[in-house]
Amino acid sequence: MGLSYGGTSYCGWQSQPGGCGVQDFLERALAQFLGFPTRTVCAGRTDAGVHALGQVVHLDTPLQREPSSWVRGVNAFLPRDMAVQWARTDLPQTFDARRSAYQRRYRYVLRNHPVRPALDFAKVGWTHRPLDLDLLRLAAQCLLGEHDFSAFRSSECQALSPVKTLHAIEIARHGHTLVLDLRANAFLHHMVRNIVGSLLAVGNGSKPVSWLAEVLASRDRRLAAPTFMPDGLYFLGPDYPAEFNLPSPPTQIGLTI
Repeated sequence: MGLSYGGTSYCGWQSQPGGCGVQDFLERALAQFLGFPTRTVCAGRTDAGVHALGQVVHLDTPLQREPSSWVRGVNAFLPRDMAVQWARTDLPQTFDARRSAYQRRYRYVLRNHPVRPALDFAKVGWTHRPLDLDLLRLAAQCLLGEHDFSAFRSSECQALSPVKTLHAIEIARHGHTLVLDLRANAFLHHMVRNIVGSLLAVGNGSKPVSWLAEVLASRDRRLAAPTFMPDGLYFLGPDYPAEFNLPSPPTQIGLTI
């Protein structure tokens, strides 16, 4: 299934004892639709407050239904800020929503303006200090490629290795809004938000461009900037080999920019 959700009301993707995770709500909806409980596997866990446009989830079930029935049926039991966008029932048993993905895409939408956002509250990040787009792009270059990203890793991260390959960081400005697109084989816990926070320290002149490379090389989380707010972060989704013929991650976010 392809799933979209606003993360503001949830404590992240992963199921929690209190039932506040996106996974909890999805699995409760699936249980109502199926008539029995089931477990799901997602392409990428999102943090509390982080949104998703193209989360991909798989489950194993003996129930036979048309894809359109899965979409409409499950959505009937989901909260209004969560919806199945598509479903596939013809994938091979070898498909795994997490393990079959070869890269993942995130987007951070940032309002750069003296006044905080109102209509887009909780949907965009915000910083009031002016940002230099050229400095942001220049600093981002040192992060590309395969690196040990321990300096941008949460202490709660459960990944087996801090070594990831960051394929691209694209930064664009649209009026008072900055859009940062990041693409990697995988991301560590809080990695995108920690990178964004450190990039902004360079972009607003607090730190020199060379500082970011020094932080990366140090592998020391204490030297990087604080974790930035989750409000403007979107998991666009994973990319899979062409053999699975799954929809590509969406590129448009319906925000006022």
